Amino acid sequence: MADPKVVHHMAGLKQFGQGKFEEAIAEYRKALALAPDWPEVLNAVAIAQSKLGRHDEAVATIQRVIQLTPEDPFAFTSLSIFLQRQGKIPEAEAAGAKARMLNWKQELKTNPNAPPPDNGGKMKVIQ
Repeated sequence: MADPKVVHHMAGLKQFGQGKFEEAIAEYRKALALAPDWPEVLNAVAIAQSKLGRHDEAVATIQRVIQLTPEDPFAFTSLSIFLQRQGKIPEAEAAGAKARMLNWKQELKTNPNAPPPDNGGKMKVIQ
């Protein structure tokens, strides 16, 4: 028998793929009722919230992901995108820089000669 939280997560992904973001969030919430600290599902909720233009909610949700996985560069990249969409460019640039730094630190584990990220350039705003 399939794990109910996984069933809801997969149903949410299907709804998301069909552009049914409210329905996706509803399914993700069912998964989170069973596993409230599941970072991948929380991230999916944040992305769906952002797709619906609910950027304040998306930022709050992704900040929960960051609390759970503070070394995850993808979470900081998502935060950067959501902040850009709010027009908070300096904050978005800071989150993007954090993502690049975390990614570099992860790269150093397998490639000790990896060059540091270029922090001198401005971030491209993708609103």
